[in-house]
Amino acid sequence: MEKYRKRILYSRDVIDQRVKALAGQVSRDFSGKDLIVVGVLKGSFIFMADLIRAMTIPCTIDFIRLASYGSATVSSGKVRITKDIETPITGRDVLVVEDIIDTGLTLAFLKEKLLERNPRTLRFCTLIDKKHRREVAFQSDYVGFDLDQGFVVGYGLDFDEKARYLPDVYVLEE
Repeated sequence: MEKYRKRILYSRDVIDQRVKALAGQVSRDFSGKDLIVVGVLKGSFIFMADLIRAMTIPCTIDFIRLASYGSATVSSGKVRITKDIETPITGRDVLVVEDIIDTGLTLAFLKEKLLERNPRTLRFCTLIDKKHRREVAFQSDYVGFDLDQGFVVGYGLDFDEKARYLPDVYVLEE
């Protein structure tokens, strides 16, 4: 990461405003429902924490961990579950929270696996969506920001496990 410069793309204030808006949408859509929020580790943990704290409805939380990047800046295309959810989701309303959607391979894989467990509803929320990079069809139900290009870090997003701690989202430039 040392060979890259960081340029702020989304400030903590802009992120905070957008997360609160998403939390409002989720709260309205799932009002009166038995919602389970599933965070995709590791990248979503900061976004998910801020999202559920801004929601006005109760929810159960769980986590799943998927791997597809390794040390590269592009997805390997091979997805595997390294930590599964522990909460039964059959007949329940599920919201999956992800930090970023790139090729769509990871969430398409996850969607297929979770649908096998027969949730009542299954929706997806992402902080950043890079639609132009899709290799498979995948549409998130809630999107914080659309990003045309660039590799981003901060606010939970990492590069080889570095920079998650940064409070803003930065784009890496050579």
